[in-house]
Amino acid sequence: MDSSSTSDENSQPGYQSSLSSTDQTDHSPTRTTLYSVLSTDSFAYYRTNSEISCFSELTTEESSYPETPSLAWLLTKSPKLDRRGLAHADYDPVDLVDKTVELETMKERFSKLLLGEDMSGSGKGVCTAVAISNAMTNLYASVFGNHLRLEPLHPEKKLMWRREMNCLLSVCDYIVELVPKSKDLHDGTTLEVMAGMPRSDIYINLPALRKLDAMLLEILEGFQETEFWYAEQGSMSGNSSRPGSFRRIVQPLQRQEEKWWLPVPCVPSGGLSEKSRKHLRHKRDCAKQIQKAAMAINGSVLAEMEIPNTYLASLPKSGKASVGETIYRYINTADKFSPNHLLDHLNISSELEALELADKVEASIYTWRRKACASQSKSSWELVRDFMSEVDQTDKNQVLAERAEVLLYCLKQRYPELSQTSLDTSKIQYNRDVGQAILESYSRVLEGLAFNTVAWIEDVLFVDKSTKAQDP
Repeated sequence: MDSSSTSDENSQPGYQSSLSSTDQTDHSPTRTTLYSVLSTDSFAYYRTNSEISCFSELTTEESSYPETPSLAWLLTKSPKLDRRGLAHADYDPVDLVDKTVELETMKERFSKLLLGEDMSGSGKGVCTAVAISNAMTNLYASVFGNHLRLEPLHPEKKLMWRREMNCLLSVCDYIVELVPKSKDLHDGTTLEVMAGMPRSDIYINLPALRKLDAMLLEILEGFQETEFWYAEQGSMSGNSSRPGSFRRIVQPLQRQEEKWWLPVPCVPSGGLSEKSRKHLRHKRDCAKQIQKAAMAINGSVLAEMEIPNTYLASLPKSGKASVGETIYRYINTADKFSPNHLLDHLNISSELEALELADKVEASIYTWRRKACASQSKSSWELVRDFMSEVDQTDKNQVLAERAEVLLYCLKQRYPELSQTSLDTSKIQYNRDVGQAILESYSRVLEGLAFNTVAWIEDVLFVDKSTKAQDP
């Protein structure tokens, strides 16, 4: 009876038999010491080792096991486990330190998200949506802030980008919406139940953004071996040299005035080869398409965000006061409204002026729409009276709002790299939807990376074109 129970105990997972061939009733100090060590916190490592060792080749060398295993010995003998608990044969003790550092980094990131960037813990931090949006923006600045050349991303930076971005995007795995779904029971009856499905906007846009992200990194990886190189702006002189090639540095006027801190691309004296030019043009076209796709996703997400009450409260009382006398007169009196003709007449000289105009026009749109909604809230008698008198129901404020929307659309088409307007910034600041915050910030940083990639490629092509023009 006792021996059978003892045998059952020995067959349980995690139980380690005596290392020497002693009797079952032997209570030697060695066995007592071994059991006491395995009952501590290190028992988890030893149990994991015993469970996984059944998949490996059994060994009969009992001398390799110390009588009293220490924690350091258990760590060196334990198999390398991934996040699913699976063992790897190529275990490296140094990797445990790396995993520990990575875990501590992730703890720090998520602690800041939970605290809302308020390290005092007093609850005065920002909401979760704003905290995640800021985290993505800061991650982009940390990884790509010093990446100013058309070259592959550093492996450590690339690993950091993927690891931390995956952690931030993992929140979307738990954002669901309930949809009706049929469920068949064992007796043949069918019930309609509510099942959790990924939210539609996340289900559509997040895989597309991941694909755009991978394509941008692939474009940068395609410039490992190039015919061009870069000269630092601070160490630049009249001539820049590289072994075997000499040429004069050519800079666009725009770069000299606005991009003075960027390194200058250099090409051989004879210019780039035709194969290299085709490669650059192809990658530029791909990056432009990625930028347009990211801009479209960003615009659709911003359009779905709620307008904050603070923005509505800051609107002027009249749209005329917002856009000014000249624009209002043209919008109000023109029989055939032409937004492009109006933009040509305004003669906008910089993107700053274009952004100011976009803010004014956008504010006037919501001012006129608010007046249009107020004018349509009539009593039943007023509606009957208007119908009987066949009064034209077309509201003047509605027409002005529609023309202002067309003007804003043409303005953004003319300046595609226009910064976010005051309304967009206000939406991001006061947004409470975590899913929308993730999609907006992810698409925004990808749009910025695509724009920079296009600019880097165009700089190289400009220098190549200028070099060919200078050659006799």
